[in-house]
Amino acid sequence: MSRQSIPFGLPSRITMTPIRYVILVVFILISLYSILSLSNESYGQKTSMSNLFNSSNEEKGTEALVDDVKSFNPQLGKANAVFLMLCRNEEVDGAVKSIRELEDRFNHEYHYPWVFLNEVEFTDDFKKRVGMVTYSKVEFGVIPHEHWYQPDWIDEDKASKTRKQMEENNIIYGGSLSYRNMCRFNSGFFYRHDLLQKYRYYWRVEPDVQYFCNIQYDPFVYMEEHNKTYSFTLTMLEYVQTIPTFWNTMTDFIKKNPQYVAENNAMDFLSTDGGRSYSLCHFWSNFEIADMNLWRGEAYTKYFDHLDTSGGFYYERWGDAVIHSVAAGLFQSKDQIHFFKDIGYQHDYFAHCPEGASWSTGKCSCNPKDNFDFTRFSCLGKWLSVNS
Repeated sequence: MSRQSIPFGLPSRITMTPIRYVILVVFILISLYSILSLSNESYGQKTSMSNLFNSSNEEKGTEALVDDVKSFNPQLGKANAVFLMLCRNEEVDGAVKSIRELEDRFNHEYHYPWVFLNEVEFTDDFKKRVGMVTYSKVEFGVIPHEHWYQPDWIDEDKASKTRKQMEENNIIYGGSLSYRNMCRFNSGFFYRHDLLQKYRYYWRVEPDVQYFCNIQYDPFVYMEEHNKTYSFTLTMLEYVQTIPTFWNTMTDFIKKNPQYVAENNAMDFLSTDGGRSYSLCHFWSNFEIADMNLWRGEAYTKYFDHLDTSGGFYYERWGDAVIHSVAAGLFQSKDQIHFFKDIGYQHDYFAHCPEGASWSTGKCSCNPKDNFDFTRFSCLGKWLSVNS
């Protein structure tokens, strides 16, 4: 078949290679751009190479910011629960360490959210570093002024004399006003914070603590399914010099409100003489998993108000561990308090290391021989005997 003649200047389909198509399209686009740029100055400015380059940088900056505040994984745990940390900006290293420990040992499978509270705003650096070590939801809150600072009705002259005297007597945190603020806040206000209103259970976490073992079940769900309202890993004696009038103040409340004392309570743990004096035993509250409905209830609310108006947080040095322990031990059955013997934990020099099968199945990194459980100042033996 003869080939048809082709007009001069037009390529045939046989000779029109792909590269020539590309060149033709580019030529047409450049021509259109030139015409639009000349006829519309604003179009030329908006589409200039320099402007496109700057826009690209802005987008990268936005992407970096989004990456810093990255999206979180949806919660897989079944309980209405949260991790709670009271922390200062300068404690960020210890906070990151504690979060990383709990995420690795437990929360990477459950994605329970975290709430961080401070009496001042958290810095961007704190938020960024915390966000880097968890894929769970994180929220940062400021404590209301009236929940943190010493109330105006406290006699500061009297309170300062106490601090000075305790400091001279080398009582730990005896001279610290901020420590007293913290103890009062942890005793009666943290569960009132707006960020915690949507939750029922909380797991208190301190900066710079250690979790030794894999946690192979959900402690929050365990608490809920077994009707537990308070739990601990360490229990010990309180410094008697810090609470000289606490027990009498507490028993005064009980005498006026006997209806709040539960049957089958833990008075035998709290007292060796039927309630006339305090054994000094308490659950160490820097680790506690608890039901906030216990603190939100009428009994605890009136109990805390009674203690608070006495001024003991500032005229002495009452700690939240004692306040919580006595309430948990008296306002409910002792069966609702749980010892998490399989959760390995250390705060400062005090450690609980699981033993036996719990130690091996939990892949624990601690030495069971380095254990505070049955030492001189521990109350674990007493607790176990009361609940045997």
